[in-house]
Amino acid sequence: MSDVYEVIKVPAPVLKQQAEAVGEVDDTITRQLHKMLETMYANKGVGLAANQVGLLNRVLVMDVHQTKEGRGTPIYMINPEIIWQADECSVYQEGCLSIPQQYADIQRPASVRVKYIDEHGQQQEMLTNAEEDLLLNHCVQHEIDHLNGRLFVDYLSSLKRNMMIKKVQKLVKAQEDHVL
Repeated sequence: MSDVYEVIKVPAPVLKQQAEAVGEVDDTITRQLHKMLETMYANKGVGLAANQVGLLNRVLVMDVHQTKEGRGTPIYMINPEIIWQADECSVYQEGCLSIPQQYADIQRPASVRVKYIDEHGQQQEMLTNAEEDLLLNHCVQHEIDHLNGRLFVDYLSSLKRNMMIKKVQKLVKAQEDHVL
């Protein structure tokens, strides 16, 4: 068994599916969390949701405080749920491992409160604030969107979204042709 998963690219149907809640945090979930984190690091990402590796459970990992020298502080979330969001908005240029080399300014709530279960099975809450940590605020919302079958490109016009997806499809095909 490999240390990392393959990251699924658009337009794979699994990326548009809703993930199911996790019943209990057991060894299988713990292994999945760690393998997802290694996958995220190997692909130079800051967040990764289960849908992106072909799994449909409500699990995500993030590490928005990585340094050039190494890893920052990983965050593991099981069954994350936004229980409050601010009326004010913030904008951040987002990208996605499932939509490689494509970026767009996305508007999201400037602050959210997220309820989740950590890797030890303990109930936790996190309050994000765009003024204090813009990347964390957008990343947690972006990854929860994945678990709900929503991609950052879904916030764009259909024209922009379709252009980005076509670019990714060409990129993936070129990579596959190069490997053959």
